[in-house]
Amino acid sequence: MPRYTEEQIEQVRSANDIVDVIGASVRLKRSGSGYVGLCPFHSEKSPSFSVNPARQMYKCFGCGVGGNVITFVMEYENYSFPEAMESLAERAGITLPKQEMTAKQKQEENLRSTLLEINAKAARYYYATLKSPQGKLGLEYLRGRQLSHETILRFGLGYAGQGGGELYRYLRHEGYDDRILRETGLFKMDERGVYDKFWNRVMFPIMDVNNRVIGFGGRDMGDGEPKSLNSPETKLFDKSRNLYGLNVARTTRKNYLILCEGYMDVISLYQSGVQNVSASLGTALTDNQAVLLKRYTDGVILSYDADDAGRKAALRGLDILYGAGMNVKVLHVTDGKDPDEFVKKKGKEAFIELTKKALPYADYKIEHIKREVDIATTEGRVEFIKRAITVLKALSPSEADIYIKKIAADMKISEGAIR
Repeated sequence: MPRYTEEQIEQVRSANDIVDVIGASVRLKRSGSGYVGLCPFHSEKSPSFSVNPARQMYKCFGCGVGGNVITFVMEYENYSFPEAMESLAERAGITLPKQEMTAKQKQEENLRSTLLEINAKAARYYYATLKSPQGKLGLEYLRGRQLSHETILRFGLGYAGQGGGELYRYLRHEGYDDRILRETGLFKMDERGVYDKFWNRVMFPIMDVNNRVIGFGGRDMGDGEPKSLNSPETKLFDKSRNLYGLNVARTTRKNYLILCEGYMDVISLYQSGVQNVSASLGTALTDNQAVLLKRYTDGVILSYDADDAGRKAALRGLDILYGAGMNVKVLHVTDGKDPDEFVKKKGKEAFIELTKKALPYADYKIEHIKREVDIATTEGRVEFIKRAITVLKALSPSEADIYIKKIAADMKISEGAIR
């Protein structure tokens, strides 16, 4: 990691006017010798966010955040200090020292750079195919899912043709050899030849938080199996460490994020106007994904399908996110099997109202136990209390006290017995 001198830090800081940098993200209004606006770090209706051009500093008198142009970029973009320095240096045309790398590190860095380049070209190729006569089947599918041209473009959706080798031939024509293409996860290579991994599928580019294509998901348009297919693990793509749509959701500056199961849930909600939404990549939520989420928000609403698999995934996700110190709730949509279907039938406002009824961690866990035991029987009530106690033990003392009172009243037993 680069180590910057005080002179280099000051050079970057003084070369980037704080009003210009913040003004690109926050609507500022002149007020006396400074500027004011709505704070981008918390919700407010009256502006309490102040920028002082003379001191090149900012301060919010509502939530207390403050600092200089570098700390603003770090907070707003969720960048590390080196990332903020590099971003601002590039903006000002300043060349900063690069980290010294070993020959092996340089080789790995060059490979990653080439793979990102190939993925970007593959995404553009899939999009072009979707818009061509060859992509008619895929485009009809997306239109049938009520997606607009703007939404298709925003998420870079595409189509992998039915030939099974078009992408390979295109990338070979672009000058990439099999040694590099083997590392992309886009092809199957064996003694019989080379084949595109994705064919006859609508394609969903998977991007990291910096909008770089790191992998793909594909939905089969015929009778192929599996119906949904993701890129394999590569030098770029680890599905346990990434979330679909987080590159978009992180910029909404909402105080919570909605986590769904599928690509179409994210895309449909986004198109409806609910844009603080992301999805796990075909797997149960992982500890690494929780760490990633916590970089951008402390609040998560799990909106998984209401079937058994969705409930099990919600329970696992609850424990992981709660254990990571996040404020987590669960929402199972009604009148529709998933968020995609619900928002198309009921619209944005109805979905937002539904999120307000999402159950907090303890409520959801306790309600789940009630569904699994027969509290009309003595044995069921005893079993319920035993299992509810495991939930209470995970809570803070004040939270546990509240739920002990609720359970005692509900089960008609003394609080002392539960304690």
